[in-house]
Amino acid sequence: MSSERISDAELTIMEILWERAPLTATDVAARLPDDRAWSLPTVKTLLSRLLGKAAVEHHVDGRRFLYSPLIGREDYVAHESKRLVDRLFGGKFMPLFAHLAEQENLSADDISEIERLLQEMKS
Repeated sequence: MSSERISDAELTIMEILWERAPLTATDVAARLPDDRAWSLPTVKTLLSRLLGKAAVEHHVDGRRFLYSPLIGREDYVAHESKRLVDRLFGGKFMPLFAHLAEQENLSADDISEIERLLQEMKS
């Protein structure tokens, strides 16, 4: 995965492409969430940045470009999760888990799910 960070705005574009690709810039703009009322030139700028970061690729289809992600969502999430743990918790998972457990009101269902995941990891 590219060492260049993907900004929050670029991540919005990536989420759209992960959901369905290939898409034109116009298609991406049409699928933006309601809180992101960006113009088509803004979407094209973000796609251009993602091309430069090797996060997406494009193919020419007649007079239009079709964009597709080069980075899988799971790979991105894994990379960013590791980066967060490394940066904020010295690479150790338990301080992160303890922090989240203290800050969030975990429901009985949340705790059961965590226990299930831990059991799966032990197996």
